[in-house]
Amino acid sequence: MTLKFMEQPPLKPEWMTCPDCGEDKRIGVHSPQERRYICHACGRTFAETKGTPLYALKHPLWLVIVVLTLLAHGCPVQALVAAFFLDERTMADWQKKAGQHGQHIQDQVVCNGQVEWGQVQADELYVKCQGGRVWMATAISVFSRLFLRGEVAPQRDTRLIERLISKVRAAAGAVQSVLFAIDGFAAYPKAILKFFHTPLHTGKPGRPRHIPWPDLHIVQVVKRYSGKKLCSIERRLIYGGKERVEELIALSQTWVGLINTAYIERLNGTFRGRLPSLARRTRNLARTTERLIAEMFWSGVVYNFCTVHRSLGATPAMAADLTDHVWSVRELLLFRPSSTQPLHAVL
Repeated sequence: MTLKFMEQPPLKPEWMTCPDCGEDKRIGVHSPQERRYICHACGRTFAETKGTPLYALKHPLWLVIVVLTLLAHGCPVQALVAAFFLDERTMADWQKKAGQHGQHIQDQVVCNGQVEWGQVQADELYVKCQGGRVWMATAISVFSRLFLRGEVAPQRDTRLIERLISKVRAAAGAVQSVLFAIDGFAAYPKAILKFFHTPLHTGKPGRPRHIPWPDLHIVQVVKRYSGKKLCSIERRLIYGGKERVEELIALSQTWVGLINTAYIERLNGTFRGRLPSLARRTRNLARTTERLIAEMFWSGVVYNFCTVHRSLGATPAMAADLTDHVWSVRELLLFRPSSTQPLHAVL
């Protein structure tokens, strides 16, 4: 009996794009056995995996897919080395390629002006590296549980937050209602007002006046500790109206409650479970910042497109109307973000 992850689905020329000339209508099957296509426009043939992280690998594709699936869910590298007799550097190279692929998907599919937010929560957490400590800032759309973006920097400063908020801004096209729930870091309100505005052109010389979005609201949750013990929680309205904030909370959450950052903390908890270097007490320190970024984006896209959320009964990408089905890791790896292939017809 063939295992499901080893089965090869039939080739589908209707969603394939030629990597040489960009043609997407005159594509045919050249060799089902070798899984190659032919472009009738330029006459060249190309492999199914060309332009994806699976291209030109020296190991069976099913093995690469299994290893990357386990890495995305936090399986220790040492366990994979012992189970599959692979070199650690080989798996690190696979994860690096998968992470770059996941970042392209985040940029071109998620942060591409198609997401309706309602409420966005953002937070930061520090990560222990071999060379010291770095900070990882993340953002989530509460209604769909969609991981919007993550950024990594050596310092927890304004530049890190502005990079994160600029990518979050790219996820929405037109002006819409949005509530930001953040912690007490002072860089957040300034960055949000910097990117969520409409320029008012008057015809006069100089920079046009920046008008904040009319239905933009910002709230903060400030936690105070005495040592490691939580003493108090202060909830602040920084920008916007109190009644509208309550409405957006009721519309975006499955339960109506107070101002909170519970959803981004749950997402960070998911990352801590899936990225060994994010565990609070671990010997698996992040080797380099580049490797940490690759791990974050790879686990992030698997969470978005392949993980069914229990409370939603769907993946975050489905809840955000970015796709209409649960993706397999194989589909995710074979998807070409730069192509015109529709999200509902991957495999």
